[in-house]
Amino acid sequence: MRNLTEQLDNSENFGDVFEIVKKSVKEQLGKERAGLMLVLADLPMYLGAFHGVGTNSIVMNRALLDRIVKGGNSRIQINSFVYSILLHEYLHSLGLIEEADVRSLVRDISLKTFGNDHPASKIAAAGPWSMLSRTWSSEQVDSNDILQSHSEMELIKDFDRSHSRYIS
Repeated sequence: MRNLTEQLDNSENFGDVFEIVKKSVKEQLGKERAGLMLVLADLPMYLGAFHGVGTNSIVMNRALLDRIVKGGNSRIQINSFVYSILLHEYLHSLGLIEEADVRSLVRDISLKTFGNDHPASKIAAAGPWSMLSRTWSSEQVDSNDILQSHSEMELIKDFDRSHSRYIS
């Protein structure tokens, strides 16, 4: 547990955090997959991310992430937020479809991996939107609003570092 906690706390990019997601799922569920891509896109604020069934991509809400980053959160809190979002979508990519089941697994895996007091476990219990500032979350915002400029989607390089070789 301690090793993954230190790794998450010191992660510097999406690929670092995703490696921890994959390790924690492998340790807790014995499942894994390779070949996923991460795309950042401006989505409605009620949507943290999504994984399209049958695809190899996770699309994360850049507008929500920007709010978390600009909200005065520490690196550990931001990494924990990213971990929680990616863990949820990674579980979907493994074929777990039911939202309630996936949310429960995110809580269980986070607790077993990091313990009760780590921000990742707290986010898993309270939900990622618990990190939004009180000022923003109390605003009257239409749930369909995208609170970011409508910029292009961004493919994150060096995200999933594992891959299957067809020639060894």
